[in-house]
Amino acid sequence: MSVRVGQGFDVHALAEGRKLVLGGVDIPSDRGLAGHSDGDALLHAVTDAVLGALGEGDLGRHFPSSDESLRGIASKELLLRVMALAREAGFRLGNCDATVVAQAPRLAPYQAAMRKNLAEVLGVPEAQVNVKITSTDELGAIGRGEGIAAQAVVLLETSDE
Repeated sequence: MSVRVGQGFDVHALAEGRKLVLGGVDIPSDRGLAGHSDGDALLHAVTDAVLGALGEGDLGRHFPSSDESLRGIASKELLLRVMALAREAGFRLGNCDATVVAQAPRLAPYQAAMRKNLAEVLGVPEAQVNVKITSTDELGAIGRGEGIAAQAVVLLETSDE
């Protein structure tokens, strides 16, 4: 068996008039994440981590914001496409560990739903996925409630048989 590790990071500003989606879960909020797609920073970080493990560049290379056909697309669809690339290359997900960094809104009530949804999109049992929530204790732009960031690490594995 061979393994590959990838890490991903994403950050988006919070903006009026946008729906807040994290991990594919709609979260009640007066602001959502700005972006060409739905702005789901958690799914973007995981997608980038998978691309990194595959040695396939980054989210912007595969899904550029200049591509109008992707405007407003659900980030779940982007991750599904990248997981298809991973399977075509002979890999499966070993595990995913992700962290969402946000001062507001309070995300703990949605943590289990984010984990469940992420596991479904990745096509693995929930035991192979972890989602953590933290804040910056009011430091910096995220601490001032200006945006939300996420980071993720994935392990892809394949059998050499």
